[in-house]
Amino acid sequence: MRIQHWQDAVSLLVGVWLVVSPLILGFSGAALWLTIALGLGVILFAVEAFVIPSYLEEWGEMLVGLALVLVPWTVGYEQASATANSVASGILVILLACWELTTDRDFTTWWHDRWHHRAG
Repeated sequence: MRIQHWQDAVSLLVGVWLVVSPLILGFSGAALWLTIALGLGVILFAVEAFVIPSYLEEWGEMLVGLALVLVPWTVGYEQASATANSVASGILVILLACWELTTDRDFTTWWHDRWHHRAG
């Protein structure tokens, strides 16, 4: 188990923050449980990146990040701090995943081979 990209370590920290933030910021109701569940999802994908390094977990992180951005309005979080926390964390997770994809050699090689050979 090793860290191949620093973005995975930061994503892990964001996931841990999401799990403990409801207790620190005082969320209740759906915001509490959804924030913890989505935080565990971020942790799961980050740890998976340490155990089985590939570019595929970034797509999962992007989906969890998108859920973090959208869930406050689809569920209707009552606390403004819960909404701000979810949206900011979701954007950060998405940005980290995109950044990692653009710097991952396996993904950029796959992308180049798949799309540049079709044009020619």
